[in-house]
Amino acid sequence: MRSQIKHVAATVAASVVLVACSAGAGSDPAESDPAASDGETTDQALSLGLVAEPANLDFTTTDGAAIPQALLYNVYEGLVQVNQDGEIEGGLAESWDVSKDGITYTFQLVDNATFSNGEPFTAEDAKFSIDRVKSDWTVSLKAAMDVVDQVEVVSPTELKVTLKQPSNDWLYRMTTRVGAMFSKSGVDDLANDPVGTGPYDVQKWTRGDSIDLTRNDDYWAEEPYFETVTLKYFKDPTALNNALLSGTIDVIGTVQTPESLEQFEDNDEYQVIEGTTNGEVVLSFNNESGPLQNTEVRQAVRHAIDHQALVDTCWAGRGELIGSMVPPTDPWYEDLTDAYPYDPEKAEQLLGDSGQAGQTLRLRIPTLPYAVACGTVVKSQLEQVGFKVELDQLEFPAAWLTTVFEDADYDMSIVAHVEPRDMSAVFGDPKYYTRYGKPEFRDLLSEADQASSDEQVAIMQDAARMLSEDAAADWLFLLPNLIVAEADVTGLPENAISESFDVTALGRS
Repeated sequence: MRSQIKHVAATVAASVVLVACSAGAGSDPAESDPAASDGETTDQALSLGLVAEPANLDFTTTDGAAIPQALLYNVYEGLVQVNQDGEIEGGLAESWDVSKDGITYTFQLVDNATFSNGEPFTAEDAKFSIDRVKSDWTVSLKAAMDVVDQVEVVSPTELKVTLKQPSNDWLYRMTTRVGAMFSKSGVDDLANDPVGTGPYDVQKWTRGDSIDLTRNDDYWAEEPYFETVTLKYFKDPTALNNALLSGTIDVIGTVQTPESLEQFEDNDEYQVIEGTTNGEVVLSFNNESGPLQNTEVRQAVRHAIDHQALVDTCWAGRGELIGSMVPPTDPWYEDLTDAYPYDPEKAEQLLGDSGQAGQTLRLRIPTLPYAVACGTVVKSQLEQVGFKVELDQLEFPAAWLTTVFEDADYDMSIVAHVEPRDMSAVFGDPKYYTRYGKPEFRDLLSEADQASSDEQVAIMQDAARMLSEDAAADWLFLLPNLIVAEADVTGLPENAISESFDVTALGRS
C-alpha cells in the first residue's frame, strides 16, 4: 500500500465505491534481508532493461510514451491513478466527491506530501498543475483539460474542480500524465530536472544509456523496496536479452524478440510474465494527403493484410488481433477483426477502382523492433496485391517524431499507441499525425463523454465502428505484456494498462 491513511472514496454521480490507492513495496526489507531488521543499511538496487529512451524528461512539451513510462507514478504522482484492473484509485487525493450533476469534483488531499525540492504539496500546487496544462503544455494530450471551467483552492488540503459540462472521461485522464502534480517552484527545467512528490527522484540521466532513480527518503507514504532503480536502454534486442543472461540487468521490461522467450521459459533462474497491454500496433494512414486520402486505397490496404500471418511472422504469434482502436480491457471493446477480412482479390479490385494503382506508398517506420520486424511483412503483403511500397526506417525518437508525427510527411507508418483509451487522441484531432478528425466522429466522442455510463459504452462502440468502416487506419495487433526477470523479483505487473512502468511495487523474495 502506498499509504495506510488512504481510504474508500465514493463518486456520487456514478454511485460507485472506489478503493483508495495501493501500489507500494513488493516486500518488506526486514523480511527479505536479515541485516535490515538489525538496523544496518543495505544496498537494494534493481536494473530494468527498456527500449525506447526519452528524448528529454518533459512530457508537458514532448509527445511519446517513453517519458511517462519512466517518470509517472515513480517520480510524478497525480490526485488519482489507475490500478492493474483499470480501476481509478486515490493518489495524492485521499478521497473525492462528485456532485449529482457530474460537474463539480471535490478532492480531499493528503496533508504530508512534499516535492523532491522540499516544498510541501498543497491544493495550491494542484490548482497550479491543472491550470498549467491549459496554459503551458504544448502536447496534444493537453486537450483532456479543456473541459475544466474553474479550479478553486478551498483549503490547503481541499480542492474543487468545476467542469464546463459532465465528462465521463475527465477523471480517468487525471490518472495519466495530464494529471501529474508539479511544484510551483520546480518547473524551470523539467526536461532535465523533474520535481515530483513520488517515491523516487531522478539522480542521473546518462543520455543514450540510462536513467538512475533514487529512493526519496522523505516520501510521504510507504517507501518502495529498492533504494535505487536504473532504467537502462537498449536499441538492440539481442543485447537486451544478453544483458539479463549476463546479470547486467535484473528485468527485461519490454521483450522485443518474443521468439527468444524459450531460452528463459525453461530456466529456473528466470520468470516470464505474459499479460495484455493498451498497445495497439497501428498501421497508420495519412488521411489528409497522398494516396491514402482515397477511401478505396485505405480499404484495399486493410483487405491486403493477413493479420494472423503477420503476427506469426513478426511477433512469434504472441499478439492479439483486435480490428479496432479499442483493446479488450476497455469497456467499449468489440471484436471488429471481421470488418476487413484478408481478401487479396478484393484488395486488387479496390486498388484498381481507386485510380491510384501506380502511386508509391511511403511506409516510414520508427527504428523500434516491432515496427522493423512487421514493416517488411506489411510491405511484402501489400506488394503481392499490386501496391508499390517504399520502406524507410527513421531513427526513433528524433527523426520519426519530426518527420511523421510532427510534419505528417508520410503515407503509412507503424507505431504502438500505448496511451490508455487513446482512440479520441489519435483520431479525434484533425491536426494529429493521422490527420483524421472527421466532424461526425468528433461529435460521437463529445456525445459519449456527456452521456450516461451505459450510453457512453454504446456510443463509443459506434465511434470505433466508424473508424473501422472508414478504414482510418489498420490495426495489426495488440502488443502483449512480455516481461522476463530474475526469479526472485516480485511485484511485476501482469498487465500494462497505464502509461507508467510502476517500479514502486517491485521487490525481492
